[in-house]
Amino acid sequence: MSVRIAPSVLSADFAALGDAVRLVTGAGADWIHVDVMDGRFVPNITIGIPVVAALARVSALPLDVHLMIVEPDRYVDAFVGAGAASVSVHVEATPHLHRVIHRIKEQGAQAGAAINPATPLVALEEIAPELDIVLLMSVNPGFGGQTFIEGTPDRLRRLRDLLDRRGSAALVVLDGGVDEQRAEAVVESGADVLVAGAAIFAAANPAAALRAIRAAGERGWTRRPAR
Repeated sequence: MSVRIAPSVLSADFAALGDAVRLVTGAGADWIHVDVMDGRFVPNITIGIPVVAALARVSALPLDVHLMIVEPDRYVDAFVGAGAASVSVHVEATPHLHRVIHRIKEQGAQAGAAINPATPLVALEEIAPELDIVLLMSVNPGFGGQTFIEGTPDRLRRLRDLLDRRGSAALVVLDGGVDEQRAEAVVESGADVLVAGAAIFAAANPAAALRAIRAAGERGWTRRPAR
């Protein structure tokens, strides 16, 4: 396995999402990342179940759905039913994370826990062996195009240590401010999947931007410690 690239449609043209997905698919994207925000857990409202269903009709790539919402347990079944291949819920958004993670798995999708920049990694300690994905935020959630938090590579290394210690095979997904300049260092530090939004869709040539991020990530992959 090597680094995977998951373009975030949050930064795409919502009037032409199908075209945006087809473009990045042709450029070699591995997943399509879908940010769902409810205006309560984060101060923004984005897209919901019908858009995920529409994306599933135009893309053969796995849809990686990131629920930035309160009460995620109420919506897991619907998002998986709409076509989500993986669903990540925030550790800060539910008091019953174990129950929600297992509900995602029961529905046939990969289950992930997302964690905000200021939340201690110890919040993942007990659930780590159950996870398919850990989504580490490298910006504060709610808006695309934010500035990458500089302490993230160290946080990635500490997360990797926690997962290894707990015997977890979870993929580490890094979300927020990832671009060609950051990709090499964060992959070397432990990221397996890079979510990139503005760095791809706001670029003059989105396909070339995606390929450049992948190339930088691959350089980091060759230098990461053996596990």
